[in-house]
Amino acid sequence: MELRDGVEVASHAIVTGKTRIGPGTKIFSFASIGSPAQDLKETAKSGRLIVGAGCVIREGATLNVGTGAGGGETRIGDNCALLAYCHVAHDCKLGAGVVLSNNVLLGGHVEIGDHVMIGGASAVHQHARIGAHAFVAGMAGVEGDVAPFALAAGNRAHLFGLNLIGLRRRGFSPERIAKLKDAYRHLFGKGESRGGESLAERLTTLGKPRQDDADIEVLLDFLRRPSSRPLCAPRAGRASAS
Repeated sequence: MELRDGVEVASHAIVTGKTRIGPGTKIFSFASIGSPAQDLKETAKSGRLIVGAGCVIREGATLNVGTGAGGGETRIGDNCALLAYCHVAHDCKLGAGVVLSNNVLLGGHVEIGDHVMIGGASAVHQHARIGAHAFVAGMAGVEGDVAPFALAAGNRAHLFGLNLIGLRRRGFSPERIAKLKDAYRHLFGKGESRGGESLAERLTTLGKPRQDDADIEVLLDFLRRPSSRPLCAPRAGRASAS
């Protein structure tokens, strides 16, 4: 166990195992940090947990170490806020600036990009991915991958457009948002906006004229990566990115 400079651990919290906590992180009462994976088939020696700098881990949160099947490491990025009673299972990978609201449950091997926000009482299926700058509404059941910059909601969760409020709060210009809206309609829209193309074909046509656009590259990279989970699709009858 390693606690870097400025780490605060409140009374009745537990930090154990092969755990490293980054500088300035605050851990509140009754949190359990670095406990063994809740994977009943795990027989290998427990892995490790890496928590970044400046994180806030609130009351009752549970963070498990990695397993041999997932590379042996659970990792939390810098400046994350893991609110009361949320659970981060074994082998999860969270980027920087992630917010998990109260009672959010992450299954094993979940990957979450930078600046993702997940609303209270939501659950994310094992091995699912959520792309950077996405927003998942409260009480959602996320079974599939959520594209970067998107807004997902419902049980089971579907896409409802772009995370416009989050993007504006993070300083995305109107021009950047307009390009993402166009890309979203091209990828997930209905009828003429899809042109009868498969997703693989739409990814190709999206990338050709926009090779120097960093936001589009984030989308393309996420959607081209192999995944064991299906892609979270738009809700039936909804094609708008607004």
